[in-house]
Amino acid sequence: MSEINKVLAILGSTGSVGQQSVEIAKSLNLKVDLLTASSSVDLIEKQARELSPKVCVLTNERNASELKIKLADTNIKVFGGETSAIKAISESSADVAVNAVCGFAGLAPAISCAQSGKRIAMSNKEAIVTAYRFLKDEIAKNGAELIPVDSEHSAIFQCLQGRASNDIKRIILTSSGGPFRGRNVTELMNITAKDALAHPTWKMGAKITVDSASLMNKGFEVIEAVRLFEVSPNQVKVVVHPQSIMHSAVEYSDNSVIAQMGVPDMRTCIQYAITYPQRCNSLSKQLDFAGISSLTFEEPDMNTFELLSLAYYAIEKDGVIPAVLNASDEVAVQYFLNDKIGFTDIFKVVTKVVTSFVNIENPSLEEIVIADKEARIKTIEVINSIIK
Repeated sequence: MSEINKVLAILGSTGSVGQQSVEIAKSLNLKVDLLTASSSVDLIEKQARELSPKVCVLTNERNASELKIKLADTNIKVFGGETSAIKAISESSADVAVNAVCGFAGLAPAISCAQSGKRIAMSNKEAIVTAYRFLKDEIAKNGAELIPVDSEHSAIFQCLQGRASNDIKRIILTSSGGPFRGRNVTELMNITAKDALAHPTWKMGAKITVDSASLMNKGFEVIEAVRLFEVSPNQVKVVVHPQSIMHSAVEYSDNSVIAQMGVPDMRTCIQYAITYPQRCNSLSKQLDFAGISSLTFEEPDMNTFELLSLAYYAIEKDGVIPAVLNASDEVAVQYFLNDKIGFTDIFKVVTKVVTSFVNIENPSLEEIVIADKEARIKTIEVINSIIK
């Protein structure tokens, strides 16, 4: 295995993807220049002592002060606040930044990475869903690069290597179906947060796990695929594949289908985004074909899991509507995780907010940010009407 001479920044290092990125950095003996997180003092201290970055940033300023005291015996600089995080990204010597920041908050770091000419190993799908046009412009302007980390989009990216995009007939986007595959709306009404967080195949953070259970995450991935691979929404076909072995595929104009397969382990996708075009020994297990009893595929139930249909509606409308979809879902899922609303209430609330929102067809970045804020306010209003 050839040595990987990359300097790494890990943004959102204490989340699920961030922690796995730390594992990869240690496995490949990569130099890490920057770690950022929100508020997990003890964990980021542990990571900092293992990786010895130049800088650590906690966006929670009070927690940053605590971390500064804890790391006082080191040469690591510690800063607090979102502005400090953006400044640290722009000044970092990292070649590759893993953007594992969760939610709409990941947009500003992504743009900062692009403006400083870095490769972005992109786990944060919200920036792509809401404002990819602006991110793409900054990438082109500054010689930056974006490699997707989502297992499905990593798979598609790999399947497209060396092939003309105009040869694409369809993108086959796979979904495990989540823990509630096969259930009807009535059966979903009593689902608890604990039930929703029990994903059958993937280890992920709470928000994305709930989105996977509702198929909202798959809806976001449809929008992501349309944007990243410059295809129309009707060229993206979602197929339920419970075993999560085929991570996605591309069907070409001659009806040939090329798929990427492997055990369900996010470390494979994260590592590939960091080391591309090189491939290295992986922390994930080797796929045992003889041990796979069967691979099955089926249509998604878009009537029961209506947020997947809503995502197709959102990308067809485009403008600010995908940003509204994302914002409303973020709020609704948090209320569900806090036991304030039921699982199927997420469907009702988000659908009402998205379908009633007045679109702006060619928005500025500022208008997208405003739409995000307005959608959050509207979502809380709709939730309060349900709670009453």
